[in-house]
Amino acid sequence: MSVWPAWEVREGERSTRWLHVRLAFRDGATIEALASVGEGWVGVEDVQARPALALEDLAVFADWIEGPLARACGIEPGPGEDAGGTHREEPPGGRAEWPVVARTYRAAQERGADPVLAVMDRTGYSRRGALRLIGRTRDAGLLSPRHARR
Repeated sequence: MSVWPAWEVREGERSTRWLHVRLAFRDGATIEALASVGEGWVGVEDVQARPALALEDLAVFADWIEGPLARACGIEPGPGEDAGGTHREEPPGGRAEWPVVARTYRAAQERGADPVLAVMDRTGYSRRGALRLIGRTRDAGLLSPRHARR
């Protein structure tokens, strides 16, 4: 991931920074974004992805870049806030992770352990990120469907 400054606006002692973010993957996929960082918040202003991202991928993308953006502005994330800062070959939920998630999930079920916690531990994602990843893995047919709701 590459992060570089675009511009900064100062208003008194407050400042807001805009940064360009670029992710390029081995398969040729790219994600480019314009993000704004202020005091205690990060916003994604514009995203262009090839191939396109689904809406749930966009939410995970925002979580993933939060740590690197904060560090680019000289802000150190607090404990438990660095989940977005780990290096991965694919963005969260990428197809390369689905087989790993399926194996981890099934192994935890067989042991009688919580499969969501096992996926969280294996991938380093938050509970929300792990649940999204498990859902994508189900949608890809690598895990059995959830029980039908009545």
